[in-house]
Amino acid sequence: MDYKKAGVDISAGEEFVRMIKPQVRQTFTEGVITDIGAFGGFFQPDFSQYKKPVLVSSIDGVGTKLKIALELGKYDTVGSCLVNHCTNDILVCGAKPLFFLDYYACGKLTPPVAASVVTGMVNACRENGCALIGGETAEMPGLYQDRDFDLAGSIVGVVDHEKIINGSAIREGDVMIGLPSTGLHTNGYSLARKVFEGRMFTSFSGLDGSVGEELLKVHRSYLSVIEQFFGSSDLKGLSHITGGGLMGNTMRIVPEGLMLNVDWRAWPEPLIFDIIRREGNVPEEDMRRTFNLGIGLVMIVDKNAVDRIISCLKSQHENAYIIGQVDRI
Repeated sequence: MDYKKAGVDISAGEEFVRMIKPQVRQTFTEGVITDIGAFGGFFQPDFSQYKKPVLVSSIDGVGTKLKIALELGKYDTVGSCLVNHCTNDILVCGAKPLFFLDYYACGKLTPPVAASVVTGMVNACRENGCALIGGETAEMPGLYQDRDFDLAGSIVGVVDHEKIINGSAIREGDVMIGLPSTGLHTNGYSLARKVFEGRMFTSFSGLDGSVGEELLKVHRSYLSVIEQFFGSSDLKGLSHITGGGLMGNTMRIVPEGLMLNVDWRAWPEPLIFDIIRREGNVPEEDMRRTFNLGIGLVMIVDKNAVDRIISCLKSQHENAYIIGQVDRI
């Protein structure tokens, strides 16, 4: 008996690291001062442009979207989803990402599969100006089936203390602007998988491809379109629409005594959500609590700045919808 016969192949892990090193190095920014392989990732930040820098961190995963990646044998999108999800979580606080770390756990390490996942992470890190500074790969036979794997990531960013966005400035009459999602992003997949069980390769009229391909669309990052508003007094709050839906997530930043008045017909809902609704006979209340329904990020802005902000967004070819307002209870 040896470690490999017990189910853990150290050589496969070494091969995986060799495969990903050139890609990961493409994400290195000026702050990175170590290569892949050290016991820790070293990052030397330049805070000269900040008066009072505050570090903002977040950790998350992509849930059972991984099961669809396994079924379709397509792994690069979930890596991008992971980085973008974490990026959005800190950008709604006003923070820009500095570096990212990932955790990849599996039953049996297949280097090309794991490398494909990392390719997605690399693509998203480069898009967001974020360094993939390190990670951990764990082969755990007995806890996972051979092909199964799990994925998690942690991000660290920075914001000037006076530019933190936390919703405290939100007032009655402020307006909600919604930015479109690319689909389910990374939430609601346990329900979606149940609805489409055994039908991931099925196509429905109006979809570009199969159900599985639709569900694997990348969870988009909003950093490039939102960062232009950082520091503006017109921007009162930001909400990343994940588990809990539009209302559940946006109410997290609304001060006590205020409520959200949402017009659920104000934006075009992607077809996949109506297919889930019909095929699963899912109640509307559950749809709204489980999925983003086509709005991936909400901006709460001063009512006098709405036209100007939407104009700025449209100049970046970004669709934006006035989806409601803040009222007093």
